[in-house]
Amino acid sequence: MRIDKTKVALVTGAAQGLGYVICESLLKAGYSVVVSDIDATAAKQAAQCLDNSAENVESIKLDVMSKDDFTAALAFTIETFGHCDLLVNNAAITPTTPVMEIMPEEFSQVLDINLRGNFLGCQVFGQYFADKGFGRIVNLASLAGQMGGTASGAHYASSKAGIMTLTKIFARQFADAGVTVNAIAPGPVDVPSIREKVPADKLENIINNMIPVKAMSNPTFIGSMVVMLAAEEANTVTGATWDINGGIYMR
Repeated sequence: MRIDKTKVALVTGAAQGLGYVICESLLKAGYSVVVSDIDATAAKQAAQCLDNSAENVESIKLDVMSKDDFTAALAFTIETFGHCDLLVNNAAITPTTPVMEIMPEEFSQVLDINLRGNFLGCQVFGQYFADKGFGRIVNLASLAGQMGGTASGAHYASSKAGIMTLTKIFARQFADAGVTVNAIAPGPVDVPSIREKVPADKLENIINNMIPVKAMSNPTFIGSMVVMLAAEEANTVTGATWDINGGIYMR
């Protein structure tokens, strides 16, 4: 076990995309980070890219549909770095199947990965944080969960709406134990997966005609918000969903 006095975070779905960028932001903020992903090889490669020395970054395979995997990932984090302070529930799949073409099995799969995975992470890590009297959980929701989705599927939008509700439930559960639980709800984020899934002409139309600021969300800023919400002085910020959507949804 490394005796590490820095803060420690585990990020799910962190081998690429937004999860990877969040890991970068946490490292820059002085965290040690565990990169977790269902693809163990990709997680290991991401960890090596983030920190060749492997002093502040480790990786582990984590299937978010398995509570045992979350338990094992927490144990690994504690064994490696001595403790854990932050869980970022980022893992998700984002199918764009039209609503009338979604098969029951696909609907269930998306809800299981996106929503149940979030629930299990909050359960396992939330209890550990509560027992030690400090912890932060940041859940990645989405604008789709607030507006029903524009480019995403109905099952994805439904799962992200559920994440915002779970955030409130767990925030209330752990409020008196030094644990905060918040969500971030981005609009379209400028990461490769978005450009791969959404046709270029449709994405251009979304940017120019649906986003008031005419730009997708910056993933590095989202990473900075994770760092901010995880700060010790953010102890009175809990149960909230933070919007980063370019003005598409205002409240």
